[in-house]
Amino acid sequence: MSASTSFSPQVQFLQRQAASLLLYQSVLQTDIGMAFLELLQAIRYNDADARGCLQAYGNYFHKLANSKQNWENYLISHILIDENPFSRLAQKQKFADLPPALVAATKHDLQVLQHLYECSSAILSQWVQTVAHLPISPVVWYLEQEHTGFSLQHLENWADGIEDLAAYYYQYGVGLFAQYRALRWQDGKFVGIPHPDTVTLHQLVGYEWQQEALLKNTEFLLSGQTALHVLLYGSRGAGKSSLVKALLNKYSDRHLRLLEVTKSNLQDLPTIVEHLREVPQKFIIFVDDLSFEEDDDAFKALKVVLEGNLTARPQNVVVYATSNRRHLIREFFVDRPNPKDQEEVHAGDTMQEKLSFSDRFGLTLTFEVADQKTYLQIVKHLAAQAEITLSPEDLEYQALQWATRHNGRSGRTARQFVDFLQADIALFGANHNPVDGQS
Repeated sequence: MSASTSFSPQVQFLQRQAASLLLYQSVLQTDIGMAFLELLQAIRYNDADARGCLQAYGNYFHKLANSKQNWENYLISHILIDENPFSRLAQKQKFADLPPALVAATKHDLQVLQHLYECSSAILSQWVQTVAHLPISPVVWYLEQEHTGFSLQHLENWADGIEDLAAYYYQYGVGLFAQYRALRWQDGKFVGIPHPDTVTLHQLVGYEWQQEALLKNTEFLLSGQTALHVLLYGSRGAGKSSLVKALLNKYSDRHLRLLEVTKSNLQDLPTIVEHLREVPQKFIIFVDDLSFEEDDDAFKALKVVLEGNLTARPQNVVVYATSNRRHLIREFFVDRPNPKDQEEVHAGDTMQEKLSFSDRFGLTLTFEVADQKTYLQIVKHLAAQAEITLSPEDLEYQALQWATRHNGRSGRTARQFVDFLQADIALFGANHNPVDGQS
């Protein structure tokens, strides 16, 4: 695309092209897309207002810099995650089965987006220089970008890449599930988590058989086999939640997604599962610290998902829940059958249903309280990873002192101790004893 003095027809052509999009309009409805269109409007004519033109360019530059993306990389990345009728269908069907009208519309849009792609920030900068009568062109935003793993740029005509684009959608999905590895359900919608917990399986020690069982079940999910819903039950601080989060960092490259659903949102669980049914990714619905009160709507919703109903269970979704309670529904002494004063005829059946709810999980993994040997094993493992060079005797002594003065022996306590010790050594040196120095 030329940056010649008479660029007004080129700008107007780009505006008409952008307006003609049939499916990919949302690519230009973000902050960056809108800033691009506003800049085109500001420089539409050679005699445009110079001040308005410079402000529009500054806004465009700021949006790109804030996103840490070039204009070209922005366009490609948003094409790959855009949710529209074509991409949503392409993630579920082979290209040959897609409606011809959708294919034709997508080819049109790809050609339009190619024209917009070729309008680089360098060209826009030169057009702004001309309109604003500047001695030199404004600074061009540019940043070295990582390859996205999919390329249209090498094609002379982007429309020729439509089958490859459809195959990309079929493999990786679209929208938030393609953009984020971890998400949460919030206010009735999926919300991406940009920076999920980075804990890895290598950082976790102890409870080896529980870890092995959970890994095996997750492999079933990823391979398309029937995986079991899992309840991770046991003492606080044992690493139950960390183990589930670590699965994401091990398997996200195999399209595993972790979806956090709080207890207060469990009543939406049947709706959530239906949303996930026909997308290509595999989902662990993560419910942390699970327990119920009597007649809890969340209990009923989870029961439907665990036990099923007339709707077939999706093969790409499992529930992994953690709890400090073996019996997930609180039971009071008044709940126990009293033949002399009992309104419900089959009260015993009701009580058994409450107590046996945890059995509806196909797999229950128990995490016992860490004994001293296990606790010190975890401390030594974490200290080695943190490159702490205290003598084994000194490390053990401080670790035990820490457990006594804080939250008892657990994986969480070990993690907190090592984090504190590492920071203390960094600031005050290895000869300082942070534990003895505490009151």
